Amino acid sequence: MTRADVDAQVRVDAVDGAARATTVTTRRGSFPTPCFMPVGTRGAVRTLAAADLEALGAHVVLANTYHLMLRPGADVVASLGGIHGFSGFRGHVLTDSGGFQVFSLGDGVAVDDDGVTFRSTYDGSTHRLTPEEAVAVQGQLGADIQMVLDVCTRLPADASALRLAVDRTAGWAARARHAERPDGQALFGIVQGGTDLSLRVESARRTAELQFDGYGIGGLSVGESRSEMIDVLGPTLAELPLDRPRYLMGVGDPAGLTEAVGLGVDMFDCVLPTRLARHGTVLTSEGRWQVRNASRLADDRPLDPSCGCSTCARHSRAYLRHLHMVEEPAAARLLTVHNLAFTLELVASLRAAVVSGTFAKRRAEVLAIWP
Repeated sequence: MTRADVDAQVRVDAVDGAARATTVTTRRGSFPTPCFMPVGTRGAVRTLAAADLEALGAHVVLANTYHLMLRPGADVVASLGGIHGFSGFRGHVLTDSGGFQVFSLGDGVAVDDDGVTFRSTYDGSTHRLTPEEAVAVQGQLGADIQMVLDVCTRLPADASALRLAVDRTAGWAARARHAERPDGQALFGIVQGGTDLSLRVESARRTAELQFDGYGIGGLSVGESRSEMIDVLGPTLAELPLDRPRYLMGVGDPAGLTEAVGLGVDMFDCVLPTRLARHGTVLTSEGRWQVRNASRLADDRPLDPSCGCSTCARHSRAYLRHLHMVEEPAAARLLTVHNLAFTLELVASLRAAVVSGTFAKRRAEVLAIWP
């Protein structure tokens, strides 16, 4: 792969220790990092529309290949202008390979060296996914960035399971790397290895040798402690090229985001902010709390006085508590807007701290609230 072949260019704008602020450019345009990607599982972030995401300033949204290939089908999405035409979202879209969802099915999955056979969670029909097919499906979906098919293991896992995951992921990555995909569509490899440091480093080296457009770090935030994640993350990043994006998959809690940015991660995705919102948990500059708490009954303050989102600009804690308690669907939407605004602003503040050379101070502030 020559430099001209790279479909995700990276410009490093500033560094502060290992933390960095970059600009990633693809065929669609550019976006700044660190970058948090809201998760739009079935082509939409739950309770929100594309216009909401654009108003929030979300530069990249993640869509789920597994669900979209089953409903409505990749061919349908392709016929409607790809994921952008289908969803109406104008920003970047990253699609996962579907591997995590497939392996989450447990006993209903048959894995071999060639690929994976699984049953649809919708109708029980049988499907086959190989590394090449995962690339082809994501090509139909029209993502700006797609991920290779990998083997993700839940933690804790025994040494033999982690070894097999690393070897199969590396073999599948090589096949995906040479599969045909649309011009300009970036392809990211994925590092596995659980919390085994030697396997992590090996997997990172084998993946980097294939010269992908960027690198996902998978198989973390799946049952291990934060300290276990941090212990293997730094050495893993050290094996990945500095001129490509580095993406920590499935991490979105404030402390985890901050610690990972400090180690040099560029991109993140997680369902946590939106899932918490639907269950009435609010993320604020002073920590998290439950909107259903009786103390909010007549509280006329916004969710977070320091937040500039549309929810905080207009609605009180008392009103939002009322909507949540009576199960009004608007509650989930308004709380989701706020939680995503909080998370996106947090990541923007981490970038600003890198640029100003004050990352250590900002890290300490975040960890004091989110220990």
